[in-house]
Amino acid sequence: MAENIHPIFDRLLQRSDRERRLGQRSKVLWFTGLSGSGKSTIAEHLERRLYNEGFFPQVLDGDNIRSGINNNLSFSPEDRRENIRRIAEVARLYLNSGIITLNSFISPTREMRAMARAIIGADDFLEIYVNAPLEVCEQRDVKGLYEKARAGEIKGFTGIDAPYEPPLTPALEIRTHENSLEDSVEQVFNFIHPIIKYQ
Repeated sequence: MAENIHPIFDRLLQRSDRERRLGQRSKVLWFTGLSGSGKSTIAEHLERRLYNEGFFPQVLDGDNIRSGINNNLSFSPEDRRENIRRIAEVARLYLNSGIITLNSFISPTREMRAMARAIIGADDFLEIYVNAPLEVCEQRDVKGLYEKARAGEIKGFTGIDAPYEPPLTPALEIRTHENSLEDSVEQVFNFIHPIIKYQ
């Protein structure tokens, strides 16, 4: 089948054209951490902060993606990997459109995140470890997922009966149990601003 596929990427507007129009450098911020660590909350507030500063960002969040493009996937190890593969491909499309993409996914294994990095490109993939201890995440458990996992109602739940492998060398680590939401967002903004600023 591959011989019947003829991409036309080289004939389309290029990423540099879109970045120039938007006045920004596109990157993919990949927020990883346990459920309840604060990934989605930080991404949501950072999106608004960037927008207010004149940037054009887009949040891609695990729950939103699973209710749409990935609604046919389960939480088996194979489907979790496929979930990350698909979203990395979507993030790459946004990247090439000149958009700053804020991805909020547990992505529990280093292999999954390495695959995402390979799809997106190492120079454009910024891994941000949203770090909070398991007991803190359980206390925050607004969705009641940890309680269900402890009761055996959810199988393969990251941090309970499925492993989470913390990044070894993240681009940035945010300890949400030690910082306020405002401080956490500010840390990420100060880190990313020089990288995405168009010059």
